[in-house]
Amino acid sequence: MIETIQNNVLPPVYEQDPVLEIDDFCVEYRAEKTVQAVKHVNLKLGRGEVLGLAGESGCGKSTLAYGVNRLLKPPAVVTSGRVVFNSREGYPIDVRALEGEDLRMFRWEKISMVFQGAMNSLNPVKKIKDQLGDVFTTHRPDMSKKERLDKCGELLERVGVDRNRLNAYPHELSGGMRQRVMIAMAMALDPQVMIMDEPTTALDVVVQREILREITRLKDEFGFAVIFITHDLPLLLEISDRIAVMRKGEIVEMNNAMELYTHPQNEYTAKLLDSFPSLTGDRGSFIRTGSEDLAMGTSPFATKE
Repeated sequence: MIETIQNNVLPPVYEQDPVLEIDDFCVEYRAEKTVQAVKHVNLKLGRGEVLGLAGESGCGKSTLAYGVNRLLKPPAVVTSGRVVFNSREGYPIDVRALEGEDLRMFRWEKISMVFQGAMNSLNPVKKIKDQLGDVFTTHRPDMSKKERLDKCGELLERVGVDRNRLNAYPHELSGGMRQRVMIAMAMALDPQVMIMDEPTTALDVVVQREILREITRLKDEFGFAVIFITHDLPLLLEISDRIAVMRKGEIVEMNNAMELYTHPQNEYTAKLLDSFPSLTGDRGSFIRTGSEDLAMGTSPFATKE
């Protein structure tokens, strides 16, 4: 009986139905000195899955996201790798082979992005309705003005903002509302994958909680997958199905969120977890170790020989 149950266990969603597959992905910044920003990254994103991407600043998280979405500019160069998007319509897309109009149509329709510092990404001299409407003017030129306006109002209501705010300028909105507008913009064309790069940065903890609940609700309702990028590992533990930890351009550990929290396999992951203060007031092992290391003039993150 036990054998039968084990044989009937389904593979995880990222193996059974991957929407995005990244193989041996490498990025370099070719300046006076070449820097390898992303090194041989391999990962799969399941349809409807939330994959957290964690790591300290400068470890390559955003570079990886921009590279996958074909948004990197010189001196950044993708030196190797394969990115395949498996559309819900049943056909694969080789993202690195897209050019011109095909690439423009792919972005935002298949994969959209909420950029780092998104609250400041809105044009300060254009009303919200005009900025949301630009997406439809570009990608849905056959829509009438009334249809665009109705769709913009619907998008705002999806993310919990009254449609009356369509006539507002960005400075008339709170930080949390501006962030919701950016999420609404990313959802405009019903993408199958949404990349969120530090979407809750600079928001207070109460608004952060509201945004996270909104993202989870929208993901469940519309079925898109999410790559959620942040240095805040405890936040990822709350929202993610799986978490990948990056260090110096490499993924050093990837596991489901609970397993990574309770049984981290990599020393760096354990140190990241210990670097956050306990709610009970106890000092974590990382704080003690870090204090001793700093007193000796060494880094707690230094690789041990």
